[in-house]
Amino acid sequence: MGVGRPVGRRRASLRERAGYRFDRTLARSTGTLMGWLVITCLAVVVPVSTVLVWTDPGSPRSLSGRLTAAWRTSAETLRLGAVTGTPLRMALAALLGLVALLCVSTLVGVITTGLADRMAELSRGRSTVLEDGHVVVLGWSDQAGTVVSELAAAHAPDRPRTIVLLADRDKTEMERALDARMGPGGARTRVICRSGPASDPDVLALVSPQTASTVLVLSSGEPAADAEVLRILLALRAVLGEGAEDGPPVLAAVREDRYYAPARLAAGPRGTVLRTDTVTARLIAQCVGRTGLSLVLRDLLDFAGDEFHVVDATPFEGGPFGAALLGYADTCVVGLLTAEGRTVLNPPAESPVEPGSRLIVLTRDEDSARVEDCEHLVDPSALSTAPPPPEEASRLLLLGWNRRAPLVVGQLRRTARPGSVLDVVTDLAVPGPRASEPLAEPEPEPGRGRAWEQDLDPESGATAPPALAVRVRSAPLPRPETLLGLDLSPYDGLVVLGPEPDGGSDRPDDWTLVTLLGLRLLEERTARKLRVVTELTDDRNRPLAPVDPGSDVIVSGNLTGLLMAQIAQNRHLAPVFDELFSAEGSTVRLCPAGTYVRLGSEASFATVVAAARSRGECAIGYRLHERRAVSPDHGLRLNPHKGVRHRWSSEDEVIVVSADPAERGGPVPELSRPVSAG
Repeated sequence: MGVGRPVGRRRASLRERAGYRFDRTLARSTGTLMGWLVITCLAVVVPVSTVLVWTDPGSPRSLSGRLTAAWRTSAETLRLGAVTGTPLRMALAALLGLVALLCVSTLVGVITTGLADRMAELSRGRSTVLEDGHVVVLGWSDQAGTVVSELAAAHAPDRPRTIVLLADRDKTEMERALDARMGPGGARTRVICRSGPASDPDVLALVSPQTASTVLVLSSGEPAADAEVLRILLALRAVLGEGAEDGPPVLAAVREDRYYAPARLAAGPRGTVLRTDTVTARLIAQCVGRTGLSLVLRDLLDFAGDEFHVVDATPFEGGPFGAALLGYADTCVVGLLTAEGRTVLNPPAESPVEPGSRLIVLTRDEDSARVEDCEHLVDPSALSTAPPPPEEASRLLLLGWNRRAPLVVGQLRRTARPGSVLDVVTDLAVPGPRASEPLAEPEPEPGRGRAWEQDLDPESGATAPPALAVRVRSAPLPRPETLLGLDLSPYDGLVVLGPEPDGGSDRPDDWTLVTLLGLRLLEERTARKLRVVTELTDDRNRPLAPVDPGSDVIVSGNLTGLLMAQIAQNRHLAPVFDELFSAEGSTVRLCPAGTYVRLGSEASFATVVAAARSRGECAIGYRLHERRAVSPDHGLRLNPHKGVRHRWSSEDEVIVVSADPAERGGPVPELSRPVSAG
């Protein structure tokens, strides 16, 4: 084939070439565009006006009269004036009309542009917030919706409050996400969103933190989230001023322990810092041996029902703490806040209530804590004399691995009974002994102890043989045959930990849900129920988890949000939750009902409180076995009336705040900075 005209090229049509020339003309300048607009208007208005005049029976008969009428109609349409007469007068009238049209158009354009710029500025969320007594939330994470909705629920019974959220996200997106999470309290709470980096002092000043009642700093799920929290705390310090003693209380959350001390320093004297990974790990470890504990703690932390409050202890001053346990009909007493600001959870019953002290109680709100002697509701004949069942060594299985896994192992080691075993199955590289079949534990090097134990538990500095033997086995967990090939019969409990969202998996809960499906299949094959504690990252996946109703499913972000909302409402509760979520000291426990009342007898809850008091515990509720699978409470009854009676069975459980007898009197590790009573 010879060289010739390009094949397949179509010749442009006349219409396409005209359109192309027109587009090029418009692209030259604004004046060209205005010229085309004038020509277009004249090309439409003048002919139409002429037709209207010539078709009007009442129009003048002469040609000059009709041309004058056509001019008048065109001028009125274009707002050029309707002056007739000599050509000079008509030209001057047209000039005035054009000038007026230009001025008005310019004014309208200026106003429209100004309004558009202002609306765009408001939509960006960069205007100053002039509020007083508002709550400031800095940063965006999975906990943002939980924190805001819980704060709104806490404010609902009171006057309307304002919550201001500042994050480096689109304002409209934040408002849409928060509107979807707001509960019944949202109608009485104003939520204001501002967009921009909270670590910039100039942007941070827009939300007026100086006049806020509380400032919360959230930790995002990004790898550098803790460093960003430090930057925000330093920016807040710059806005409030160095050493601002009268500034608002600051509550922040960090994930890694190495950022805890710097964050406490940056938060200032009125700051409280939570270690979210430590809180989650402690809750997972506690739930392993106490089925249903996560439901109890979730109910305690949200504002939908009863929660912890601090009330006046004047009616019980000078008397023993034990008298206050039966001093309220609709309130459960769990501790003391001394006049010096020291929090004592579950003190001995004979401890005196000194002047200036306050009671830590579980109740719906502070006004519902009304003093009423309930000693007469105690039935001594229904009190149990059976000793509590001994806690024996257990064998546990942990599937999966993430950054919280070493903390979980450390917490399990602290609470394990001698002779307990934890087997870890993961496809990741984990420091520790490797085993095939059977799992074997290596001997420590002389004089050193087990280095792998210290790797798995970074908080532990002891070298003594642990009560919990930890053994690690590598296996490809994503493969179904690996999970289905496990022998689960020796284990008393299982823990499922998903991968990290920032570890290459965008949806880590997918792996967890698949693992739970495999465990459910194993349950059906072996006809044996497994006690499974599951960690999820997204609360929306909780209903999807294929577990028994009332099982322990822990959503770390949701837990952190609930905890921050509670402390934001009352910073004196920070030490309370420190102890409740710690391995030592007093924690929430579910104990067999037969330890407190005679099985088969009908007894009031006041009788249960009296029985718990005699054992050095504070009873706060119970769980009915026949309603374990019934939503939404799953048989839980927190803070029931002291006069409520129930026929107790061997499978019912009593919820108490109790200390492990082996740990009573030991130190309680800090989770957050304690606060004074001032």
